[in-house]
Amino acid sequence: MWFSFWRSRDRFTLDELKYLTDQLMRVQVVNDLNKDFVIEALRSIAELITYGDQHDTNFFDRFFMEKQVMGEFVRILKISKNVIVSVQLLQTMSIMIQNLKSDHSIYYLFSNEHINFLITYSFDFRNEELLSYYISFLRAISGKLNKNTISLLVKTENEEIVAFPLYVEAIRFAFHEEGMIRTAVRALTLNVYHVGDVSVNKYIASIPHADYFLNLVKFFREHCISLNGMVSRTTESQGLESTSSILSAVDEIEDNLYYFNDVVSAGIPDVGTLITDTMLKLLIFPLLLPSLRIEVSGGKKFSSVTSLYLLCCILRILKIKDLANTVAVALICSIEGHLPNSEAKLNGFRADHDETHESHVDDEKPRGNLDSSSIIVSVPSLSISPSVQHNCWGSASVLRDALISYITSGDDVQVVGSLSVLATFLQTKELDESMLDALGILPQRKQHKKLLLKALVGEDSGEEQLFASENCTSKDGSDGELNIYLQRLKDQYEVSCSYQEVGESPRVHRYLVLDALISLFCRTNISADTLWDGGWLLRQLLPYSETEFNNHHLQSLKDSYKKSCSQLLDEARGTWPDLLIQVLCDEWRKCKRAIEASSPRKEPKSILFPTKKYLPSDVMPAESSFAAGETMSECIKVFVLLHQLQIFSAGRSLPDQLPILPPADFPENSRAKSAGLNVIGPKLSTELNLVDAVPCRIAFERGKERHFSFLAISMGTSGWIILAEESPQKPRYGTVRVVAPLAGCKPRIDDRHSRWLHLRIRPSTLPLTETAKNAANLKLKSKSLVDGRWTLAFRDEPSCKSALTMILEEMESQSSEVERRLRHTISEEET
Repeated sequence: MWFSFWRSRDRFTLDELKYLTDQLMRVQVVNDLNKDFVIEALRSIAELITYGDQHDTNFFDRFFMEKQVMGEFVRILKISKNVIVSVQLLQTMSIMIQNLKSDHSIYYLFSNEHINFLITYSFDFRNEELLSYYISFLRAISGKLNKNTISLLVKTENEEIVAFPLYVEAIRFAFHEEGMIRTAVRALTLNVYHVGDVSVNKYIASIPHADYFLNLVKFFREHCISLNGMVSRTTESQGLESTSSILSAVDEIEDNLYYFNDVVSAGIPDVGTLITDTMLKLLIFPLLLPSLRIEVSGGKKFSSVTSLYLLCCILRILKIKDLANTVAVALICSIEGHLPNSEAKLNGFRADHDETHESHVDDEKPRGNLDSSSIIVSVPSLSISPSVQHNCWGSASVLRDALISYITSGDDVQVVGSLSVLATFLQTKELDESMLDALGILPQRKQHKKLLLKALVGEDSGEEQLFASENCTSKDGSDGELNIYLQRLKDQYEVSCSYQEVGESPRVHRYLVLDALISLFCRTNISADTLWDGGWLLRQLLPYSETEFNNHHLQSLKDSYKKSCSQLLDEARGTWPDLLIQVLCDEWRKCKRAIEASSPRKEPKSILFPTKKYLPSDVMPAESSFAAGETMSECIKVFVLLHQLQIFSAGRSLPDQLPILPPADFPENSRAKSAGLNVIGPKLSTELNLVDAVPCRIAFERGKERHFSFLAISMGTSGWIILAEESPQKPRYGTVRVVAPLAGCKPRIDDRHSRWLHLRIRPSTLPLTETAKNAANLKLKSKSLVDGRWTLAFRDEPSCKSALTMILEEMESQSSEVERRLRHTISEEET
């Protein structure tokens, strides 16, 4: 019978569809002999129905519906024990559902119980391919959901939904080990949530279905704990493999948060509150906030670096007003203890956990079912004694002060993390301005606007503060929102806390942050990139006025600037003076863009990969020109920032370009003029006058010594070592064969052979501009970052000394020109 299937017929006709269906109806059992026919028939029927939907409605209306082909599909599934047939059936249904454009056709497919039967059928999900097609089938159905179709897939009693198989079966696989399956389930749930059906939303938010959101937070929490372990191990030994693992974990965490935000944005009543409460009680209060200072349960420290990153990520991605304001209040109030115990409830749901750090799906269940107990999550701080709870938060009373302490005395990692948290709060639109004020980061323009509005409506406190001196401590009186969240901390989250600063002048908090930032700019053990982050925050707080800088601030900035000027001048006589002005101008533009940008230039994950203060000896020899180049770049970045802060603190706008003096004309008696060089400089194969040249020999390959005429020439801020071959036809003239940078050559006459001159030859350009960011890679490449070494042999000792003198004179001329061009830039702000 099924062999006739292969006879030649016209495809995409109603007769073909009838023939295939008739043959399928004759199948009484599916076995190895006819399974190929059944599979091909199911595939072809899907093609024909899709074709008919677009070209001929009779395919679906007059045949598929009348012959109840869906019922045949269900019958074939029941009589088949072959996994391949089940896979094809699911694929057939997915293709049909995805490609049918007619609403009428979709309504028919969903209006009988055949779809729900397929959804709830007991497939053997131990077969990964089958599970993949099943999830695709569910997702295809969800793609057709709207307020009309969703009602066809639910069961109701007394106008209340009592069953929604599509949703219930899908979320069983929400925590499957395969990422693609988790992604598909999440896409399906979002399709359901965004339909906006009131009855469905009520069903989703009811017990036990709301446990899904609780389990989501637990699942997310386990990812956070896993990331913390990776970060802790990476601190000890950083490598490419560990960095890759952290990046993968970061991607997973951020994907989870974006999903949370999508769920909340659907507007399902109580779900946003449930996610907020669970996130605070299971993660933020017991782990993230305390770890900014102290150790968590079991003696294991939850890294402050991980905590700072997670706080930034959660606040940046999860747009929930209550969450942002509650975290802010927890930072600015005095935490006396965390009171919840194991009987605490999350928005009405009991949180029962043991003390293991595990997250798993029971693989023994063939359907991959997951209930509330499938994820085992430890919440140690929810089940410890009251005395330990109190000590959990440490002796420091206000976490805001811990953040400020990181800025003033922490290492690079802590500074970056603290600045990122403050920047994230500043960029969080859901955060009330009173919270920003209490944190000390309410931008000056917003503060003035708030006080002006109060003055206009007749509130005395607003007028007093608007026109008060900087030392005035008039009370703001606008702590209503702050008090609401403070009370919520105590009542809803059972955190014992107090806030003694209600009504204090916002200037008090602002000066704490401002003092910390000025202190940061004066530190010498922090990377320039991190200092730039501090510069961005300062410009956000004080975008247009210098009035809030006191004399101590100005003097501290001036002293630091003078030190950076001295270091910059040292670099003019260092290894890379020829590139110093170019790098300086480039970094000026980059710094100006960075600190004037509307948002921070780094993502939160930069906290996990900070640009640490560069130490040349970490990755290469200290005498290497590459290390010197990195040191110069770091020095220039610090100088540029402090220079711009000098201008800003004086109340002036930043120029687009640095006031660098133009190049000077080189004198007539210079070696460059004598050699006949033009402004472009020496080029290979060009002709030079060798009037000042010194004959020498050098072997670039073993056993192949060559004779050259040696010249050292400077022209403005540039300089070169030139080896030329004397022209036999034109005496005292030669052709340029080798050119190398003059700067950084470190000439030295050999101790034992007075006719030998040793030179270090560095690259003509800086090979690395972000060494610190790629320290792990650099350690692997350090062997290839080796300077060239030349040994020149001269005919006698006076010739060798003459060449050495020529090099030193030209290097002095080159460095002096760099200093001259910088003089106006440096003296302008020093005065």
